Amino acid sequence: MPDFRKVSRYKLALLIGGAAFMPQAAFAQDAGDDQSVAAQDGANDENVIIVSGFRQSLNAAVAAKREAIGQVDVIVAEDIAKFPDTNLAESLQRIPGVAIERDAGEGRQITVRGLGAQFTRVRVNGMETIATSVDGASFNRDRAFDFNVFASELFNSIVVNKTAAAALDEGSLGAVIDLTTGNPLAYGAGTKVVASAQARYNDLNDDLAPRLAGLFAWNNADETFGFSASAAWSKYETPELGNNSVRWANNARFRSVDGVACPSTTTDPGCIEVRDAFHPRIPRYGLVNHDRERLGATAAIQFRPSDSTDIEIDALYSNFKEDRDEYWGEVLLRSNEGSIDISNYVMDDNNNVISADLTNAWIRNERYHRESETDFYQISGRIEQQIGDSFTAKLLGGFSKSDATIPVETTIIFDDRDGVYSYDYTNMKSPLLVFTTDVTQPTNFQLAEFRDRPSQVENKFKTIALDLEWEATDGLKFSTGPFYRQFDFFTTSSARDSTYCAAFTCATGQYGAFVTPDLAELFKLGDAGQPAGNTNSWIVPDLAATTDFLGLYDRTAVTALGNERGVTEKVKGAYIQTDFELDPGIRINGNVGARYAHTKQSSFGYVGTTYQSITRTYDDFLPALNVNLFPSDNFIIRGAVAKVVTRPALGNVTPGGSVDEFNFRITRGNPYLTPYRAWNYDLSLEWYFAPGAIASLALFKKDISSFPTSVSNQITYAESGLPTSILTPGRPAYVAVVDGADPNREFEERTSTNGEGASIKGLELGLNLPLSVFSEALEDFGVLGNFTYVDSSADYTFGGQDYTVSFSGVSKYSANGTVYYDNGRFSIRVSGAYRSDYNTGTSGNGNFLEGFASTFNLDAAIRYKVTDKIELTLDGNNLTDEYRYRWADLDARRNYENNHFGRIIMAGVRIEM
Repeated sequence: MPDFRKVSRYKLALLIGGAAFMPQAAFAQDAGDDQSVAAQDGANDENVIIVSGFRQSLNAAVAAKREAIGQVDVIVAEDIAKFPDTNLAESLQRIPGVAIERDAGEGRQITVRGLGAQFTRVRVNGMETIATSVDGASFNRDRAFDFNVFASELFNSIVVNKTAAAALDEGSLGAVIDLTTGNPLAYGAGTKVVASAQARYNDLNDDLAPRLAGLFAWNNADETFGFSASAAWSKYETPELGNNSVRWANNARFRSVDGVACPSTTTDPGCIEVRDAFHPRIPRYGLVNHDRERLGATAAIQFRPSDSTDIEIDALYSNFKEDRDEYWGEVLLRSNEGSIDISNYVMDDNNNVISADLTNAWIRNERYHRESETDFYQISGRIEQQIGDSFTAKLLGGFSKSDATIPVETTIIFDDRDGVYSYDYTNMKSPLLVFTTDVTQPTNFQLAEFRDRPSQVENKFKTIALDLEWEATDGLKFSTGPFYRQFDFFTTSSARDSTYCAAFTCATGQYGAFVTPDLAELFKLGDAGQPAGNTNSWIVPDLAATTDFLGLYDRTAVTALGNERGVTEKVKGAYIQTDFELDPGIRINGNVGARYAHTKQSSFGYVGTTYQSITRTYDDFLPALNVNLFPSDNFIIRGAVAKVVTRPALGNVTPGGSVDEFNFRITRGNPYLTPYRAWNYDLSLEWYFAPGAIASLALFKKDISSFPTSVSNQITYAESGLPTSILTPGRPAYVAVVDGADPNREFEERTSTNGEGASIKGLELGLNLPLSVFSEALEDFGVLGNFTYVDSSADYTFGGQDYTVSFSGVSKYSANGTVYYDNGRFSIRVSGAYRSDYNTGTSGNGNFLEGFASTFNLDAAIRYKVTDKIELTLDGNNLTDEYRYRWADLDARRNYENNHFGRIIMAGVRIEM
């Protein structure tokens, strides 16, 4: 029988991480001296696995998975360091059932077994938290964790808990992920200093950038007191080159079609056909440049005065900055079709005007600049006290804060409203866009609009939890304890937007300030996948000159009341759990228990100009059972069943909302959304057929009984009940509603409501195969991989009709594979990751859903140990320079955007001193 004080559900994996190498700053033993997994005394005299080399890290991960009670996957630090991954999300995609979403070519959020990032809880050093960053459109305002805020160098291990247990924090329908930064006493007596440096090269923009990391650790000779600190810093630019339609739209009448005036000839077949068909809203090519800087640091103090007492304080800080700069040459069909003439149009089988010539087109050259910054802080402490031989008390408490700000989000627009233009989307991914008007001459343009929209999102967590464990007898342990968490979410935004003529005096017929050469700069496109004959250069606003000319940042920023909103969520409760091990002729172990959580949610925000505060409470009783059967020492059958809950997205449960005055869209929150509640059923078979080897099959099913869903309706602004005082002069919505240009213009109203249930089921196949099982001659070779299939269904309402489609964020198929060679001094690995297409939820402008096409990313890594203290590294990311294709409409798959980000090569050195 095992000693439960030495083998707990999560401790083995966490101890592996604590003893493993710091990623990119590892102090390695010579793998050639000992190719086995060694052991040394660790916390509480437990067996802590010390890992040396890539194959040994895989062995450690397999050992942790084997000893866990539930379905658990582990990545130890060597995996993170040795895989060519720039952040934790990209490391996580190597785990069966995990797929990632990318931003600027980097992993940002994850999907676990078909459930998106908001369904996954992330704990850092045992404490739940949220890290928030910005994607292409806006802040993350839900419960999702943005992994790109952190460098992988800061962490020692990742543990993915795929099945629930009473002792495990609630809030996840997908998984609970534990990130650990390591404990100081695991580094052994004396001083350890490690440093690494890499040069990062992107072949699309020839950017050469630094990436640095370091670790310092010291423990006294008795190994009763120690501290450690680590830091990682990188600064680099990533280009995003390609095209973007900003979706397609229908139900818009052009001024004329093939010379026929449509307003006066409403029955003309051409006018009707074009009106009812879809056309690109803002067809364009351009560059989005991401200038990113990431700084992270950890510090920890650990004191273990005796074998029965362990005290640790951990601190983590991360600062993630990005300057996003966009350069677009486009035509603004959106809302301007009534002044544009269309001719020589061609229809396709999906009711698209796939190509056409335009005159009197609104040519728009756009310059966008956004500065964003995320500061993340966390401090946590834990005390573990053993009382006698059978009783242990553990106290955990801490605080975290993620403060994401956008102090500058500026758009400057040059317009030429009588241009000549043609587009051809016959090749939907690489359209031909041609300006006949000379778009390189400043005098053809007027400075028509300007915008600046500062905003902020703040997340704060407070946690305290007490765990009491009593080992009643060998094979029987009881655990219980109370917990309290408080989560505060707040977001706000303001704007200093206007058309030029609404802010300044314009002559009759003038729609902006005449552009002079000193206000403009010439932009040249580069390799965006465009076909021959495409227009590849145009002027864009000079950001510094135009903002100074406008005095933009001296203008008062007006707070958008509908976006000033927040939530305070207090959760308190307790759990009770029994861990057991039996041997009635066959070894059986597992745990059974229940968790109770009382949630008090207070949300506030503005509805129009009226402030509202709404408080509600709800309770959840969450039973869980995990059972493992051992038909033989090398074969495990795992079964689990649990009731689980995920609370609604934060941005959706506030009473506030906003009006998109350019896209005629009203978005509202709903404070009365019920949580997602489900029963999870899991069954897995694991065969440990050789040392370090495993073949596994996992089946899972999630019956979601309550599923908040998005709804979309078409209404007039008057029907919304919102005051016109919140509209901004000069914007299309103001012109239509207040100025009376189109007072009955329909707006799309979006909100969330309590929907019907949903279901997700699937399977995972995993293999870790050292080729030494076939021959000693192949002992340095190995393969590992996994395959996941997910079948999901959810109900949507669109255009007054009900649809059943795949769950948002779910790829039906995903797979990862790695082939490696590692002789202890030289290693090389090639890794591939595939994800099939998936929808990301509600779209707009008459398109049913939007999403991304399938992707395949190929990475590689080479390591060579010059000496025991010096290692050279060479990594390659995105070696095929994969394009990311985003579509609008589930059936038609219209082009939303198609971009690529370049290949990344990183060369470096790691030194132990």
